[in-house]
Amino acid sequence: MLFQDEARFGRISDARRGWAPLFLRPAVSSQLVREYIYAYVAVSPSDGQMSSLVLPWVDTQLMNLLLAHTAACFADEYCVLLLNGAGWHIARELRVLANMQLLALPPYSPELTPAEHVWEYIRENDMRNRVADDLDEAMDTVTASLHRVHQEPQTLRSMIAFSWAWKRLLDYSMCDSKVH
Repeated sequence: MLFQDEARFGRISDARRGWAPLFLRPAVSSQLVREYIYAYVAVSPSDGQMSSLVLPWVDTQLMNLLLAHTAACFADEYCVLLLNGAGWHIARELRVLANMQLLALPPYSPELTPAEHVWEYIRENDMRNRVADDLDEAMDTVTASLHRVHQEPQTLRSMIAFSWAWKRLLDYSMCDSKVH
């Protein structure tokens, strides 16, 4: 079982809280430049594995790219991919591969996808109070963060392994292939 989500990252800064010594007011840079990239992930709560891509925008064509990439990453397994109801998730042009099944989460329920916690982690640990000089720098930061999370399955699993997901895993084990 995999959970899919995407998030926008860019050069517009989002000031976050931080610790500072008593009576010291830290200076935090900010900017207002609207340039963005989008990170896509498909995460597995059972073993902390993931597939991810950093792409220039969101649409059906790029969602197809993520589906193909995820199917290749989990080629020996049957994947039930849970995702929200974004327009590019339900488009007619979406190509679902043979080792994959898509299931929609209820509308207006982002708290049901554990993949949301990956974005919180990146924003708190790597994008926090940073001002990128250009979009490539922001993309490099997000890519490096996703790579680090991918290399640490236990860290990822600690962020995304919710007990309700394990109960659902049994419900989706209807086929003979291994459900991921």
